[in-house]
Amino acid sequence: MRTDTLAASEITGTRTPAVLLRGLTKKFGSVTAVNQLDLRIEQGEVVAFLGPNGAGKTTTIDMMLGLGRPTEGSVEVYGLTPTEAINRGKIAAVMQTGGLLKDVSVAEIVRMTASFFAHTRPVAEVLERAGIADIADRRVAKCSGGQQQRLRFALALLPDPDLMVLDEPTTGMDVEGRRDFWNAIRADAQAGRTVLFATHYLEEADAYADRIVLIRKGQVVADGTASEVKALAAGRQVRATLPGADEVRLAALPGVDRAEVRGETVLLHTNDSDGVARYLLNQTSARDLEITSRNLEDAFLALTSGEDTDLEGISR
Repeated sequence: MRTDTLAASEITGTRTPAVLLRGLTKKFGSVTAVNQLDLRIEQGEVVAFLGPNGAGKTTTIDMMLGLGRPTEGSVEVYGLTPTEAINRGKIAAVMQTGGLLKDVSVAEIVRMTASFFAHTRPVAEVLERAGIADIADRRVAKCSGGQQQRLRFALALLPDPDLMVLDEPTTGMDVEGRRDFWNAIRADAQAGRTVLFATHYLEEADAYADRIVLIRKGQVVADGTASEVKALAAGRQVRATLPGADEVRLAALPGVDRAEVRGETVLLHTNDSDGVARYLLNQTSARDLEITSRNLEDAFLALTSGEDTDLEGISR
């Protein structure tokens, strides 16, 4: 990472946040996409920014990158406006689509982009870091979707940014490619880089984020570690093997809020796991019974469905 001159706040013992959003609001006519959103991300954090389609994630990210102007509120990136931060190479982004010339080679587009910056990491280094050194001579048009995402990652690494913003970064990658990509991201984070990413792969957020920020209708509804966010989904899941299970009857059991039958496996989401387990063991032929806490997907669905009765929000 770069070692620029320390800001005055760092000299006095406090660190400027990597991202500071205050009262951030964005309206498109009568539609409010982002609604008085407050968010502070500290330097070196890896933060998953989650929400359903239409929640305001992309609009918020666009304002962080200077691609959109707030209707109200403010955006600061390392104490700077987004434009100033970009001009100083402090922020870079890996977007889901666009931004690539298709008729040049991978190495050519990286060299071309490097020429736009006064100081960059070596081209060979970013190609290696992104895992595409072996396809440096391949035309971009011949690259798979996952390889093109890795190329976008290489381009974002060039200015050696302090903050990396990733919007659906592993779209099109296979399982191995996704694992290698996140290993590279974690290595960078351990060296001090701040990472903010949006993804539909909730297992990525669970596995790689230090912190999860979940938004709905342009507002933060949960902010904490993966464990804290999971805890917001009340109840547990009871899984068992039960051939010929009656899904309607299981769904009607006291304390069960959702029942699923997948072949011979039943999954019961319940606030009374002990009672449901007793019923299955004593009143049915169920076997291989297992009780587990809700996962991140359960919390995501609970927090974004509008059903807040059993939830107690957490925030920082």
